[in-house]
Amino acid sequence: MRIALVSPYSWTYPGGVTRHIEALAEEFSGEGHHVRVLTPADPPGTRSARLHRGHHAQERELPDYVVPLGRTVGLPANGAVSNVMVTPGGVAAMRHELRHGAYDVVHVHEPVAPILGWDAAASTTGVPLVGTFHCYSENVISNNLANVFGVRRVLNRLHVRIAVSEAAAWTGRRFFGGRYRVIPNGVGLPFAAPALPAAPADDVLRLLFVGQAVERKGLPILLRAFEALREHVPAELRIIGAREEEVAPLVTDRRGITVLGKVDDAEKRVELAAADVLCAPSLGGESFGMVLTEAFATGTPVVASDIAGYRDVLSHGEQGVLVPRGDATALAEALHDLAHEPERRARMARAAGAAAERYAWPHVAEEVMTAYEDAGVLARAARPRARAVTERIGAAPADGLPAVRARRLPTLEPALTGRRRPAVAAARRIGLGVAMGGGALLAYLALQRIGFDSVARTLINSSLPWVLFGLGLMCLSMAARGVAWHAILKAALPSSRVRLTDALQGTFIGVLMSATLPARLGEPSRAVVVARRTGRPRDDLPIVLGTVISQTLLNLLALAILGVVMFSSVDLFRGHHGALLLVSVLPLAMLAAVLLAPTLLGRDSSRSARAHRAIAQARAALHRVRSGLSVFRSPRLGATATVAQLAAWALQWFSCYALLVALGLEHQAGVGAAAAVLFAVNVTAVLPATPSNLGVFQAACVAVLHGAFHVSSADALGYGIVLQAVEIATAVVMGGPALVKEGLSWKDVKLRAMHTAPVTLAPRGERGRGSRVEA
Repeated sequence: MRIALVSPYSWTYPGGVTRHIEALAEEFSGEGHHVRVLTPADPPGTRSARLHRGHHAQERELPDYVVPLGRTVGLPANGAVSNVMVTPGGVAAMRHELRHGAYDVVHVHEPVAPILGWDAAASTTGVPLVGTFHCYSENVISNNLANVFGVRRVLNRLHVRIAVSEAAAWTGRRFFGGRYRVIPNGVGLPFAAPALPAAPADDVLRLLFVGQAVERKGLPILLRAFEALREHVPAELRIIGAREEEVAPLVTDRRGITVLGKVDDAEKRVELAAADVLCAPSLGGESFGMVLTEAFATGTPVVASDIAGYRDVLSHGEQGVLVPRGDATALAEALHDLAHEPERRARMARAAGAAAERYAWPHVAEEVMTAYEDAGVLARAARPRARAVTERIGAAPADGLPAVRARRLPTLEPALTGRRRPAVAAARRIGLGVAMGGGALLAYLALQRIGFDSVARTLINSSLPWVLFGLGLMCLSMAARGVAWHAILKAALPSSRVRLTDALQGTFIGVLMSATLPARLGEPSRAVVVARRTGRPRDDLPIVLGTVISQTLLNLLALAILGVVMFSSVDLFRGHHGALLLVSVLPLAMLAAVLLAPTLLGRDSSRSARAHRAIAQARAALHRVRSGLSVFRSPRLGATATVAQLAAWALQWFSCYALLVALGLEHQAGVGAAAAVLFAVNVTAVLPATPSNLGVFQAACVAVLHGAFHVSSADALGYGIVLQAVEIATAVVMGGPALVKEGLSWKDVKLRAMHTAPVTLAPRGERGRGSRVEA
């Protein structure tokens, strides 16, 4: 049989799909079939590395059956990186080969993947077509976007659809419809190593991780679990697939951790055979645990996340242990138990070796060959002319059966551990929706009452040079905040090398996060950015968070000064000197409270264990905050921080005034009004209801300018719109390049923030063994 295997992914950036295709090609070639693999292949070199986010192509000799189609580009997809072709040259080469190759069957892997898989399924005619679906995805947007471009019609041209797991079949049924036969990924048993004898309980527990350093693979979860585990049992962790520079920011202490990077299949098999346990802490998005079956083939038990793709392969308690995904403590406990139970590990190793037989490539290839034969029968079957035409254009499925429509299916994944309860999460979403909807409604009513035309005239008549001048001042104020924070960080972390560029980078990213999300997420994100630069992220992060609070105290001092200016300008404090005194001393009172609170909390007379723990945590947090206040004990650094922070506020104040000038309002509302506006928008931002407090921000501007300075409602609202636009533009102008330079997305920042708290491993006698959350 002449077989064409079409791969959308690069041969020299091998992943699970590529290894699957290579194994099928070897099996079919060994049986005497004529096989060709049509695939992109990137040559080694710096150009390939640039196109693949710094990852170098492997130097692989192309087998005779490989037909190279050109270069690929590394694109983020489904929580990982897919190396796919985006140029038309490879499509033309593939079409030429399929047209002139006289193939008996064309087997397209990932027929939904652009552009090779999709085009092969869409353009091949007169040949039995088989498609294998490797991906498990719940992404409604990307999958339905494929439907918008007609993927269901393309998939109807397949005579047989194969899914590598029930999870992959779920994705097909959920979004594309159709019928799927499940044929799993295979494993090469000839290379299987015998199970190693169980190590004594006091020997080192050898752990192995195989995978990329991407979010869905869960490497930060494993690192947190390992840091706790090695304090209780001798253990070592070896990491395959991730690079040194990717692991370094996630680790505080490198004891027992070895990063091997990219290795070939032979070395991987050696490492799997030498490991006591393979760890697969993925968070989701796995259609099939190929690395699990590779571990089975070497007689290595597995501790894996309880997710759909892994649950299809591993039976809990037999070949290994399933633990709740995203739960570093549960993972550490499972590994701790196995370290003390060598007989249990040996029993699991034997079960793993037996399970590998099910996935032997000869068995898998035989099932695929049966699919080819069935596809041939279906392709040759007689059809009424009308049905044949509809099948050819994809209007009806090519299997000759009635169409099976896509349908909603319940998720296969349990909730991530540590997430809010469904009722709480739903209440939070409803509250956010109500707040945003209410803000939008009030904004609409306000515009209707004031007049859209009046507001539009105000915006159109504004002076662009003055607006740009205000934007420049706002950008300078962000830089001044970075200088102030750098001084605070130097005082709090005298043993760490904190550079000014690090503080500026963190400040700009924090401003971007705060300006674009409906919560004050900028503070923790900038703390994470700086802490990862110090070399000891987990140790330094609490102190860095303390420095953020120190800067907040300086902000309160600035607000007090603004308050004095504001209320003096509108005579609101006339006859209310007590209130003026309160505003002035409030920052000092808060500083005293922070300094004295740990001492007061030290007198814990509570008999409640929960209250005792809460008080202890509060005391520890306040101690960290006090360490962040070290800058005020250093005259030079304290003066630098105070002057720079107050200068930042002064620059923002002048920026607010420049925008009053831009709208021609300086005669009605001068510098005092600018101070009042700056005071109001910062006070209302304490409890943000919408991204950038949209609506609330403008309401504060209208309340101040119209209520206290008698500016018209239209001009006041126009001013609020311009001022917020300048603030958001500042965040994007300063934060966007900083985020790119840092090499992080918002998801990356959130990921690192999620994995900063250390895991505490309780004694074995105080917990159950091998527990997991049932799906």
